[in-house]
Amino acid sequence: MRIVKGLVRLAVAEDTVVRNRALQAEWYGEPLGDRVRPLLDRLGLSQSGLAGVLGLSAPMLSQLMSGQRAKISNPAVLHRLMAVEELVAGPAFDAMTAAEIKERLAEIRAETATTTSNVRIAERAPGADGKDRDGAPAGRGPAESARLVQTVLREVASASEIEAAAALLADRFPDLAEVLRVYGNGRASEAEAHFIRKILGHARSR
Repeated sequence: MRIVKGLVRLAVAEDTVVRNRALQAEWYGEPLGDRVRPLLDRLGLSQSGLAGVLGLSAPMLSQLMSGQRAKISNPAVLHRLMAVEELVAGPAFDAMTAAEIKERLAEIRAETATTTSNVRIAERAPGADGKDRDGAPAGRGPAESARLVQTVLREVASASEIEAAAALLADRFPDLAEVLRVYGNGRASEAEAHFIRKILGHARSR
């Protein structure tokens, strides 16, 4: 009888993992384990180290990666995950020193993104010349602004819901449908490129 009960519990646990991974694919584009493992490899971090950057406990990150838990309940954690993905995918990453990577991860850890009714992202402190350390005007840059929009959309709707909304709008309002698809279901690099093209490009043309 004990063996039977144990097999039943195992089957239930496996079903839960399969269901949670499917939900993660719907909400985040792919299971979280598939998103996080490449970051660990590229950054040379342990799960515990990355959990500290994201603002999670190590056991919680492990449960999300294994599918024992489905959802990232804190939007700030999702925002930081997207920021780490952007860092690793950036063209300058391979040229960064270990100290520079550590500094950027510390900055990401300090970033916050609250609920959709009170959205806020920490900004970098400006230098004496009014610019940040990259030489850009102090304040929120295009990458951070794009991530903010992504965080808001993904907090209020799943990937399938965003796609369904975009499909309804596509014929009459194609630009709005594009915004939903790019920021709701696209990658961070795609959202940043769209932000630069649509927002910054429009502002510069004035």
